[in-house]
Amino acid sequence: MRNIVLIIISLICFSQNASTQDILDGAYEKDIRDGGKERMIQPYQHVREADVMWSTKIERIIDLREKMNQVFYYPLLPINDRQNLIDVLMQAINEGTITAYGNATIDDEFQSPMSPSEVEMIGILQGEKMSVEELFDPDTQEYYLDTTYNIFERHEVKKYRIKEEWFFDKQRSIMEVRIIGICPVIDRKNEDGVYTGETSLFWVYFPEARKILSKAEVFNHRKNDAARLTYDDIFHKRFFSSRIVKESNKYDRKISEYKEGIDALLEAEKIKEEIFNIEHDLWEY
Repeated sequence: MRNIVLIIISLICFSQNASTQDILDGAYEKDIRDGGKERMIQPYQHVREADVMWSTKIERIIDLREKMNQVFYYPLLPINDRQNLIDVLMQAINEGTITAYGNATIDDEFQSPMSPSEVEMIGILQGEKMSVEELFDPDTQEYYLDTTYNIFERHEVKKYRIKEEWFFDKQRSIMEVRIIGICPVIDRKNEDGVYTGETSLFWVYFPEARKILSKAEVFNHRKNDAARLTYDDIFHKRFFSSRIVKESNKYDRKISEYKEGIDALLEAEKIKEEIFNIEHDLWEY
């Protein structure tokens, strides 16, 4: 009888251990997943002002509808080891790990930090006013205005503004670029679903966000899950497609304010070529 009791107890303990054991979704454990070992961020080289011979600020648009940029958009819902970029940013902002800066359409200098309550309300703050209807309240016997909003949803972010600075460092004899900020953008539509423009949600200071982005894994476009990349890798190694929409100028205007259509695209290519030529013109052969 005693042996039977011991066997039953052993079976119960084995069952409990089996049910509480860690589930490994794969053949090996990945350190970056679930806050494992912290991946080292590749530090920037120190740059002295005296060593910068030339510099300019550039603003780009990353369109997530382009095939090369789809790693920023997918997956639509978080999965085991991956999130899309807007989910990573929003989660970090809600946790207070990074700061969101408002008035993004007119202010790209990080002068308006958003409070936690503003971040929580960002869906309503950035939503479009769809309709205003006058209703009667039988309790107060008064009329009031009921406003309907098209609430912002994260999957609607299909573009990002990137602010960066290009400079030539004579100490190292190289042309280098540093990303300064990231800003998610959504399309505005009226009640008929007609496109009416774009809305910039908020700016994130990129150097502050690097610690978070270096832990956020993305799908390797070469279909190699063993060679993992992070969002910080994607930005640092320039594994994205973009187009220039603004360069530092005395009028502080975008290309779209003085060029249209194909001329705007040609102007963006001209700016890119000028940056390339400046680096080569500084060398002697």
